[in-house]
Amino acid sequence: MTTFTFTIFNCFFIILRITPTISSQTYSGNQGQWRLLQSSIGISAMHMQLLHNNKVIMFDRTDFGASNISLPGGKCREDPNDTALQRDCTAHSVLYDIGQNTFRPLTIQTDPWCSSGAVLPDGTLLQTGGYNDGDRSLRTFSPCNDEKCDWNEEPNYLLTRRWYASNQILPDGRIIIVGGRRQYNYEFYPRGSSSSTIWLEHLRQTRDQRIENNLYPFLHLLPDGNLFIFANTKAILFDYKRNAVVKELPEIPGQDPRNYPSTGSSVLLPLDENQPFLQAEIVVCGGAPRGSFVLAENGTFQKTLGTCGRINMNHANPNWVMEDMPVPRAMGDMLILPNGDVLILNGVGLGTAGWELGRNPVTTPVIYRPSELPGRRFRVMAESNRPRLYHSSAVLVTDGRVLVGGSNPHVGYNFTGVDYPTDLSLEAFSPPYLARDYETVRPRIVSVLENIGYREQFSVAFAVPEYVHSSVVSVTLVAPSFTTHSFAMNQRMVVMKLGEVRELSLDTYEVAVMGPSAKEIAPPGYYLLFVVHADIPSSAMWVKLQ
Repeated sequence: MTTFTFTIFNCFFIILRITPTISSQTYSGNQGQWRLLQSSIGISAMHMQLLHNNKVIMFDRTDFGASNISLPGGKCREDPNDTALQRDCTAHSVLYDIGQNTFRPLTIQTDPWCSSGAVLPDGTLLQTGGYNDGDRSLRTFSPCNDEKCDWNEEPNYLLTRRWYASNQILPDGRIIIVGGRRQYNYEFYPRGSSSSTIWLEHLRQTRDQRIENNLYPFLHLLPDGNLFIFANTKAILFDYKRNAVVKELPEIPGQDPRNYPSTGSSVLLPLDENQPFLQAEIVVCGGAPRGSFVLAENGTFQKTLGTCGRINMNHANPNWVMEDMPVPRAMGDMLILPNGDVLILNGVGLGTAGWELGRNPVTTPVIYRPSELPGRRFRVMAESNRPRLYHSSAVLVTDGRVLVGGSNPHVGYNFTGVDYPTDLSLEAFSPPYLARDYETVRPRIVSVLENIGYREQFSVAFAVPEYVHSSVVSVTLVAPSFTTHSFAMNQRMVVMKLGEVRELSLDTYEVAVMGPSAKEIAPPGYYLLFVVHADIPSSAMWVKLQ
């Protein structure tokens, strides 16, 4: 491929590129579209992870009783520790093929209920913890194309039980595993020579009595290499290398908890390397008022939180700026879309996370547009006809759709006699940018390198019927998330620095791109690469950053 000279653009160009002139039209009268993909995949999709072979691994828990899909070849799972079935001939994990819209059962032995995960630099899913005989388990799944790959498990690898913990991939490719029920500590994979966990006082300080409200802490790796750790209502900037708190951040206004079981969600907004100074901003949305869990257990369902807090970590003294969502919700999933917008979907308007503790399902997604001015950032999307409450999940996939599954607000595969039956279906939400109205400006990637390097110059060729201008072209990298319990772990987007865009032939163009400038900005591994033109993304190509 021809190499092009990389050009540094002036500030005027950058401003144009970040605020495309026609971007607001994308959401004018367009609310996206829902489509049912499968009426049943046999399990409730409590956990999801997109893999680099365009398949999505999904699983729930092993001690749920019999699922609606059998293990292959008459195989049965034998587990004397299982609290439901010691001999279970059904599957509790499936592998979904996006292109074929098919799925096959997988065998998972130890209980992964309320576990965590991350993808290693080689594309292997690392999955940690769970409940009962799975609380110290480490599981891996390596993608394959011959339909033979399955889970591998090390039942006692973890140093302590990890139930409701969070994972984050680090610049050196290790995974940090933080917290869990009554665990005020963290550990690493691989653990190296360490034989004990490392104390984290922040988790002890943020625990509410009886109802912890600091489970599944929000972890975000910042461009300076430190971790942003949010639990309950408080966040710290944490240096995991020195086991030191760099800064205690202000408490989010309102003093209402945002983590499980109050269960809001959080994202690190896209990191744009075209800016003169890289901005690192975090948004936390939704949750439930303090005390909601106990009240819901007694039949009183409080209104969930309707606010989002946004904090800029570049400021010398960061402070939260609050905004109101169009509709309050707890258990809402937040996913970064290829054009940098954030989709918020699923959840409830009353109550909290937990068995039977949510009411008033929120079936209308909203899109949050970070680049808009306050008061103009939210757009209400098309309503789904399926409630997605406790134990639902969602992931972004290669073509820009969002897969949505799960919902099991009671114990077991219960389909009758309950307010919200177990949901085994899988559906897809197509954001407004996938509408046919935008076909003329939708780019299609023609070629890109499969492997890219840090600060490496390369080019991306793309075709588009009606090219607008270089000022509305961007190239984004999106890390696929491990999503469960309304938190998309390891999710991040990098808007890569661009050079010259030149025309190759009629309708075909080539843009010079520079790979991410540091591993702290984008840890090594597989990413979805999108070309975005006039706010409309292409389908993605997989690239490996190394």
